Amino acid sequence: MNQQDLGDLARTIIDSNMYMVLGTADESGHPWVSPVYYASVEYTEFYWVSSPDVRHSQNIAARPQISIVIFDSQAPIGTGQGVYMSAIAEELMDADLDRGTEIFSRSSLAHGGREWNQEDVGTSTLYRLYRAIASEHWVRDPVGRPDHRTPVTM
Repeated sequence: MNQQDLGDLARTIIDSNMYMVLGTADESGHPWVSPVYYASVEYTEFYWVSSPDVRHSQNIAARPQISIVIFDSQAPIGTGQGVYMSAIAEELMDADLDRGTEIFSRSSLAHGGREWNQEDVGTSTLYRLYRAIASEHWVRDPVGRPDHRTPVTM
């Protein structure tokens, strides 16, 4: 596959799934992974809602560097593909919260979920809105590179 085909594959995987796995680490470097429902923009911005008290949110507050994987968990054995990303994550506030809430709510409604607004994700509520900005994307190389991944330009 050429770079364009791999980019198309990555975009298809992101567009056709609703959950991503966040890889976070605490201040000591202990890893933790968590699946979350996501909304995305331009294949580089990823939004989700979480409690600030859960482990992945606490990890992000301490160490914003994260990894993300999006994949089809129903693919037959040996045929699965995924998109692997490096990103920086943050809890959203102020103007970023306005834009992010609209993006997340639109995606949630399109997938049969509920509408979200700032009263649902503000500092005095149970949940917060988070965003990760992906800086690198990879997919598994179908011809088998030694590390089994190929960088993708989005």
